[in-house]
Amino acid sequence: RAPARRPPEGRRRAASFRACGIGIVRALRLQWIDPDPTDEPAVNPSPTARTSLGTLRGAAEGEVLVFRGVPYAAPPVGPLRFQPPRPATPWTGELDATRDGPIPPQPPSRLRAAMGDFERPQSEDCLTLTITTPAADGARRPVMVFLHGGAFWTGAGSLSWYGGGPLARHGDVVVVGVNHRLGALGFMHLPGVAEPNLGLHDQIAALDWVAAEIAAFGGDPDNVTVFGQSAGGLSVLAMLGIPKARARFRRAVVQSAPFGRMLRSRADAAAIGAAMQRELGLADAAGWTDVPVERITAAQLVVARSMAGFANTAPPFIPVADHVLLGDDVIGAAVAGAMERDLIVGFTRDEMAAFFAPVPEMATAPDAAVRGVFARHFGGAADEALAEYRQRARLPGPGGLLGEMLGDASFAGGLWAFAERMAALGRPVRAYRFDFAAPGNPFGACHCIELPFCFGTLADWSAPMLAGADPEAAAALAARMRDAWAAFARDGDPTHAGLPDWPAHGESGETMLFDATSRVVHDPAGRRRWRFWP
Repeated sequence: RAPARRPPEGRRRAASFRACGIGIVRALRLQWIDPDPTDEPAVNPSPTARTSLGTLRGAAEGEVLVFRGVPYAAPPVGPLRFQPPRPATPWTGELDATRDGPIPPQPPSRLRAAMGDFERPQSEDCLTLTITTPAADGARRPVMVFLHGGAFWTGAGSLSWYGGGPLARHGDVVVVGVNHRLGALGFMHLPGVAEPNLGLHDQIAALDWVAAEIAAFGGDPDNVTVFGQSAGGLSVLAMLGIPKARARFRRAVVQSAPFGRMLRSRADAAAIGAAMQRELGLADAAGWTDVPVERITAAQLVVARSMAGFANTAPPFIPVADHVLLGDDVIGAAVAGAMERDLIVGFTRDEMAAFFAPVPEMATAPDAAVRGVFARHFGGAADEALAEYRQRARLPGPGGLLGEMLGDASFAGGLWAFAERMAALGRPVRAYRFDFAAPGNPFGACHCIELPFCFGTLADWSAPMLAGADPEAAAALAARMRDAWAAFARDGDPTHAGLPDWPAHGESGETMLFDATSRVVHDPAGRRRWRFWP
């Protein structure tokens, strides 16, 4: 395993980050500590990589080389809107890969209050990769392909939040961030207009590209790890169950996958697609390719609001059981696929807090409304479950109570059941829970809190969820988690010198708890809680 080396001074990219509505982001920006300073420059300030499509010219950023805006498929514009990805067109000369391409068209994120915000140019011409490598040479380094979160309608793999520099430097790995279609453009189903799951088809096309071309960037196409968070974690589960996708990687990390919000049926998805068509005033399929993309993203918000309800966070455009890529039992297919793969699964302690705590009506929600949500989930056991969760809720008010329960319903319960199912089949996975919570963060160890740590990109975040964190403790935790992810990508074992031995999740519920002091615990959530879940 490559010796750990220290990153250069935190880079700043051209993104313009805005203070979020609660007005504390810039005021609370922390000076993150990098524990092992060095001024070592990259060897080649203007690197090139020769692919089968043409030559790319990237840029040196400290000790790593970065290739941005790398096309892995043809732009899905004009007649290719709502079509499966087509191969990218070869080019002559050198393609400038020193600047990010546009991010996919999207509305603002629902988690701005926790994560902060970003501004980037948007375009349908978005099917690109960001590739970070120690060297574009003949070495065969482990490859880590990241699938971002954002409820399948926001986010981008090219954001500096997910920069691959620290992982590449310290772990001697190649990191690939994927941009794919989102929202209606990537996940709408409307017969005669759009087949479902185009965003998943994009992800598979990206994996195909990595298999064919990553050797030019110093990567090993036979040692690929796919890791994803939230919607990206659900995408990883989907990839495990799709044979042609699973063939492209050896290992997987599933972070905070929304098990409780898995799929729509074709019929339900088509009804949402029809609502989009009505909102846009289209009589039939003929006008869809001519609609300005801004109108499509605006219509998405209208349709989403029409579907919203109390304590309902389900986005409108998610993967569909199309019986082409996905069947009705995505989890069963993922379990079968995971029998042949190394796997880490995990979640954060307070997954749903940032979805509910900032919502004003949650602070004054009547008991009857809260009980109604419990009744929908637990039926006749609602009162018993409500009493149990009142005892366990860490955050105050109805929002804290519902966040605790729905965090289990949407994330923790399913991930836990998946880990135990794999253990029962004799193919145990490694499990984690992320508990670190900054003292100025009102959302606890919320959804997305682990991302700056597993990437080691604390300096690229100006997020309320990190407010007040001790810089030394945060930097130490980031080093432990980042190195665990890189070690796992190398040989399937995330244990390293800075982390306690990380056993597989077995009958005792062995789980790595990532916190200021990381340690292995047994059954951290308490199996008593899971008796309420089928």
